[in-house]
Amino acid sequence: MTSAVDGLRRRFLELGAPDADGVLRDGAAKRAARTELAMTALAELWRQAVEAVPFAVPDGGVGLAAVGSLARGQIGPCSDLDLVLMHDGHALSEAQLGELANRLWYPLWDSGLDLDHSVRSRAQCEAVTDHDLPAATGWLDVRPVAGDRRLIEDTASSILARWRRAARKRLPELLASAESRLREFGRLAYLNQPDVKEARGGLRDTVLVAALAASWLADRPHGRYDEAVERLLDVRDCIHLAANKDTNLLLAPYQPKVAAMLGLADPTLPPGEREAASVDDLMTMLARLGRTIAFSYDSTASRAEHSLTHERPRFAFFQMFHPRAGGRREAPKFDVLEPGVARHEGEIVLAPGADPASDATLPLRVAVAAGEHSLPINPATLAHLRDCPIRDNVWDDASRAWFLRLLACGAELPQVWEEIDVVGIPGRWMPEWLGVRNRPSASAAHRYTIDQHMVQVVSKLGRRRPGADGGAYDDDHYAALLLAGLLHDIGKRPGVADHAAEGARHVPAILRRMGFDEHIVHMATLLVREHLVLSEYATGRDPNAPAVADELADRVEGDPLLLDMLFDLTRADGSSLGATAGEAITKRYGWSSWREATVRAMYAAASASIGRRARAAR
Repeated sequence: MTSAVDGLRRRFLELGAPDADGVLRDGAAKRAARTELAMTALAELWRQAVEAVPFAVPDGGVGLAAVGSLARGQIGPCSDLDLVLMHDGHALSEAQLGELANRLWYPLWDSGLDLDHSVRSRAQCEAVTDHDLPAATGWLDVRPVAGDRRLIEDTASSILARWRRAARKRLPELLASAESRLREFGRLAYLNQPDVKEARGGLRDTVLVAALAASWLADRPHGRYDEAVERLLDVRDCIHLAANKDTNLLLAPYQPKVAAMLGLADPTLPPGEREAASVDDLMTMLARLGRTIAFSYDSTASRAEHSLTHERPRFAFFQMFHPRAGGRREAPKFDVLEPGVARHEGEIVLAPGADPASDATLPLRVAVAAGEHSLPINPATLAHLRDCPIRDNVWDDASRAWFLRLLACGAELPQVWEEIDVVGIPGRWMPEWLGVRNRPSASAAHRYTIDQHMVQVVSKLGRRRPGADGGAYDDDHYAALLLAGLLHDIGKRPGVADHAAEGARHVPAILRRMGFDEHIVHMATLLVREHLVLSEYATGRDPNAPAVADELADRVEGDPLLLDMLFDLTRADGSSLGATAGEAITKRYGWSSWREATVRAMYAAASASIGRRARAAR
């Protein structure tokens, strides 16, 4: 007997196919058509299963429900089907339920579709969603497919009501799940090969936004957010078509195909150049989408947290009538951290009286406070920072000091930089930043986009020198090292063959415009120009050859401090490459024990050469 779902996977792919010119258009309409096709086929499969079992299936007490992407109308060309066979515990025996389930699941498996399935009673559905966060958020979108619709709808309503009652207690669990994913998958905006579902700013965050809105703790964002979600779903659909399987990983081999299907390939460019340019455009677009979704999630989560805080009265009702209260509610408390910047309810906010429209250095102080106190910046505060009158050529001693304090925030820097980059602040400090912002690296060794890689490098630069004496850099040398870390790949632009030399051309213009002393400019420029040389010498030259050591010493002008700085920059650069632990995207390039040993041997040889020269000069 022919099953209602025979060829369903092929039909999904046909419905999702690009137009004749290879471009995927009307993605939302295609997803709606796939959803309708799936629901119709599943309803017919239910009818066939009910007729095939050797017992009567009652009209009430048992039904088939769709959850997940199918219920949301977001099913992709190769997405799995997330189905639940629901029952009331009385309509059929356990054996009968098992046989009915087999009549449903096996035809789906035989058709080549991936399937996430379960058989549960209403009580079991409620129990699972009470203790399993993904199940709870998945059940906030449910569609009856066939059978007892009333049973499914009543169960969904019950689960939604339970979610709203428990949301206040479960909010920390939901926020913690997002932070756990961030640590594991990183940020969509900054990854060369992102998981468009699990990375921060990906499709999983849109599910959390919907769950927060369903809890009534916060409103759901619209406008640009809705457009970003639909466009990211288009990207997901193109990944499915390029990979011909259910995957959310935008691996390098898929990227030219995905970019072409999204209409990003310029037909006027020659082959090779066309693909490279389209991938650049794809990753830039992904960064914009990821930032929009991540900002919407952060804003929604922040409002939800604040709604809980404000539900808890800051004072007992009778305190309004206390003589000292004067009949007024207690005012919110702000802990001022820097001029115009305060801590309030676990976030960095603008202090009362702060005027962004007249304060060009306010973003620097906000960012430093966030980094040094390990606190997020309130989304409304970030939006206000757009009004600051920042000019890239107006810097003074105070603003340069704030900038260096920001760069010295260590492990907190990437998070803070991402927050201020969402509202475009770094590009206003340094217009050259926009030339590498969101750009993917051509090297497979790079995990991050060029801009995020540079921020990651800065976050790994400490003040301790690598020499045996374990001393610390003075202020000027540390400033030059931090600035070199931030700008070492600023020359990675389309068509540039030697990005180190190109970067060394940009760095003096940037730092002189910011007003840094000439000797800091000179050191930072040298480090950017030579930031690859220590690794290149270590892997291709003999450290025991005196001429090699002397040549490397000459590259740092015979200065032991510059050699120390070059070693630290090399180590931080290498430590920011490659995949994270346990990730299977690429080989684990980076600062391995072997690379540490080879670079340190060359560093020691050059250091000895510098020492010999110094002794001979006495």
